[in-house]
Amino acid sequence: MAKKESPMEHLRGFLPEGSFEEVLQFLHNYKVHLTITRARQTILGDYRNGHGNRHHRISVNGNLNPYAFLITLLHELGHLLAYEKYGNGIAPHGDRWKKEFGMLLSRFLSREIFPGDIQQELLRSLKSPAASSCAEEGLLRILRKYDPHKPGFFLVEELPLNSLFRLKGDRIYCRGQKVRKRYLCRETASGKMFLFSPVAEVQLVGEWKESPGG
Repeated sequence: MAKKESPMEHLRGFLPEGSFEEVLQFLHNYKVHLTITRARQTILGDYRNGHGNRHHRISVNGNLNPYAFLITLLHELGHLLAYEKYGNGIAPHGDRWKKEFGMLLSRFLSREIFPGDIQQELLRSLKSPAASSCAEEGLLRILRKYDPHKPGFFLVEELPLNSLFRLKGDRIYCRGQKVRKRYLCRETASGKMFLFSPVAEVQLVGEWKESPGG
């Protein structure tokens, strides 16, 4: 009978080559309970501090490619390190978190774990890390190149004008013009207008066609 893979060994399959041992050391040293979750629309990862006899808790979406998974995990470990040093009364994504996350990220960047294009974008973003992991538009575009191919899925900025798309659920939107940094899109059922990030990933469902009556 084959030996069952341990939970920590299972983690290896979600990380880029060469990063597992150091990640494991952080998780053991700080007694982190790590959960790999299903895809979540609003967040990529989450951190909850340990108090009393409870361990620190981190969750990361399991549908991320290995590089996005590692960046998200380091983002959440940055919260843990900031909490350990400064306590609970600091801004979630303020200067102290940026310092801890930046040092963590620099440590992994020095080991050349990331491909060159991701490495360069991360070095650029180190000056002021975003509040959401992988949130910089340039980084999102690059990381998406390493996702498994998903037929029918595009970034909003890649869609032609008047394309119909679905973000989640049954709501259908029509892609409109760019207004400053976002795209103004109309929900077809209600006629309401919504702003979409250019790097929001959506599912193409067709092209808008005017009715004969206008």
